[in-house]
Amino acid sequence: MGKLNQPQPSPLNSDSTPLGHDLRTDENKNEHEPEWVHGISLVMVISGITLVVFLMLLDMSIVSTAIPEITAQFSSLDDVAWYGSAYTISSAALQPLTGKFYTYFSSKWTFLSFFGVFEIGSLICGVAGSSSMLIVGRAVAGMGSSGMLNGALNILAGAVPIEKRPAMIGIIMGVGQLGLVGGPLIGGAFTTYSSWRWCKDPSPAEGILSFAEPITNALHSGFYMNLPIGALVGALLLFTRIPDQRPKQPPREVFRTGILLRKLDLFGFVLFSPASIMLLLALQYGGNGSYPWDSATVIGLFCGSAATFVLFALWERHMGVDAMVPGHLIGDRIILCASLLSMMIFGFTMTLSYYLPIYFQSVRDDSALISGVNLLPNILCQLVMAVVSGLLTSKLGYYAPWAVLGAMLNAVGNGLLSTLSPSTSVPAWAGYQALVGLGRGAISQVPMIAIQNAPAAKADDISTAMAIMTCAQTFGGAIFLAVGEVIFAQALRAKIPGYAPSVDVEAVIEAGATGFRDVVTAQELRGVLMAYAGSIDRVFYLNVALSCVQFVLSWGVGWRSVKRKGDEGGAGEVEKQKQNEEV
Repeated sequence: MGKLNQPQPSPLNSDSTPLGHDLRTDENKNEHEPEWVHGISLVMVISGITLVVFLMLLDMSIVSTAIPEITAQFSSLDDVAWYGSAYTISSAALQPLTGKFYTYFSSKWTFLSFFGVFEIGSLICGVAGSSSMLIVGRAVAGMGSSGMLNGALNILAGAVPIEKRPAMIGIIMGVGQLGLVGGPLIGGAFTTYSSWRWCKDPSPAEGILSFAEPITNALHSGFYMNLPIGALVGALLLFTRIPDQRPKQPPREVFRTGILLRKLDLFGFVLFSPASIMLLLALQYGGNGSYPWDSATVIGLFCGSAATFVLFALWERHMGVDAMVPGHLIGDRIILCASLLSMMIFGFTMTLSYYLPIYFQSVRDDSALISGVNLLPNILCQLVMAVVSGLLTSKLGYYAPWAVLGAMLNAVGNGLLSTLSPSTSVPAWAGYQALVGLGRGAISQVPMIAIQNAPAAKADDISTAMAIMTCAQTFGGAIFLAVGEVIFAQALRAKIPGYAPSVDVEAVIEAGATGFRDVVTAQELRGVLMAYAGSIDRVFYLNVALSCVQFVLSWGVGWRSVKRKGDEGGAGEVEKQKQNEEV
């Protein structure tokens, strides 16, 4: 396999330090020379983490095209937000902790451990026989995904000098995000030619899955494609030496000395997780009509969430540098703006990936496969722009202009998407999607580059800083997907009586996003389609607002060059890159 530049003669192995030694107080930590990966080893590392990011993002979106079929089978339209939010909220709740794990344990083995949990979640989803079990499986997969993107960025930071990272991040996110925006296409193919259960469940001929035959049916489950791809990832990474940014103590020493328990901030986690879940539940219950907005349940959840978040903030301030979300990091302008920018990007991307397929299948009566094919303008433009912007950032040095450009394109594209109707022409909706794809491709990797190039993100803090960013990203996806569901459900209930007064609103909603055609007459259908299109348009209003916030935040991510010598940003590796000309 390939080699590592400048191996360091030391009595320590790559994953250890002297026993009982806490790296965070090491006065000589800046003397550690990075060991860059190159050759075939670099190809294997980049390929492995790209596949993992692809699978992680695919798992967020692959059911989006199948949602109309799922809601029709389970009569679960009110659960639409949970199919995505269960995944993203469980991921967001754990992500602040992942930075601590990557700080004290080998990035490679921590990354593979989280990936293993993710694969178990896919297995549970594959045998799901009800909407509730599908949601549980997605929650487990989300727990595994909590450390995957952060881990990929940590591995990249240890393997490649900062000047080379924008191009690598562009490739990883460009290909990886094919999973997020291409999930509907893959899910559509499975749904059309087999069943939505090819996305997360077995053959439709089986009906509701019998737990007496989980293994036989699971072998034919589409999400079980995660398993062979997972095996390939294991082959690529298990036998490749991946250096850390700093030497790590052996795991047994970390546990023996109690360093992890002292630094983990478990009480902060105990406060953060329920606060997040209560907020999402309040949005979910109020939005889908389970409880009125002025009910004691919804108000209590909002109040409980707000109070718990206040306690969390006070506790984090008390913990100082050992906090799950350290004040010196979250208070840094670049890290804060990059994290919030990532939240806005992911929020609009998740709503886009869920509601565009609903538009094509519900309003235009396309099959699941065709609705996925209809997303190709978005997918292809995003991929091209992500790679191009990453390569040009590595060459020119500056990343902030891409954020500004991307935010502008996102705002215009989502504004145009908010005009979709049952009669919108193909060139129109394809062009609108292309604008959004170009915008997302330009802006998506900017927060990751900004975090690694921020002066406050020193080597010992970069894992935590990236965990904050990925937490904000995933939390944004969970919250704004739930907000999108609130907007969609409320708009649909309000618009159906206006467009089709004789229609039973609850019967249409209960029938699901494709089944409603069976419960309305031909004369009523036109009005229901207009109501559906108008409700989806309201979701794109949300995306326009998120894109405008992106534009404002883009000016705060730092107009710094990744090529500038002598910077103290990132891990402080730019000056050392002269010794490592070849990656």
